[in-house]
Amino acid sequence: MRWRRPRGCRRHPIRGHRRRPRCRPPVLQARRRSITLTVGIGVDGDCHAGDRVQHLSRVAKDPSKPNLRQVHLIQAELFDELAGKGFVLTPGAIGENVTTQGIDLLGLATGTVLRLGANAAVTVTGLRTPCIQLDRFQKGLMHACLDQAADGRLIRKAGIMGTVVAAGTVRAGDPITVVPPEGDAAPLEPV
Repeated sequence: MRWRRPRGCRRHPIRGHRRRPRCRPPVLQARRRSITLTVGIGVDGDCHAGDRVQHLSRVAKDPSKPNLRQVHLIQAELFDELAGKGFVLTPGAIGENVTTQGIDLLGLATGTVLRLGANAAVTVTGLRTPCIQLDRFQKGLMHACLDQAADGRLIRKAGIMGTVVAAGTVRAGDPITVVPPEGDAAPLEPV
């Protein structure tokens, strides 16, 4: 039975989580019972953890830039959508650290804070751009994670990225509380 959010409730469960090893990241990650988030660094032991960019393509451009991609979150509903297109995915399959359910991650504003479990918190920095690594996992997956809006704008559906602003351990089933940013809300852009 799927968890359903009570009307008006802004708390959501965490479906699963992953930690990518410190070597060149495989797309498929080992499922873990919990992950530990460190402020300004990311997921302990993850290949993208660090205060400066860690993603290979970004390091090649400018290794001194801040790491806005410390934590990757994806909505479980995308797995259902992709299953309808013939793709078989499970939490962690496309490199995410946290899999959520019942939150429109792509509709969040830049600067939204997601409180994960009892203590951890992540500030949303932007959208993940689907890359060729997805096709290495399953052919055509990168294209399946892209769409086009009626106005011609590209829609990136491969999840969101964030930075850790409060440390803590996150476990599957922990609640997520969405805290919108104060003031004018800027839509998510790729990071």
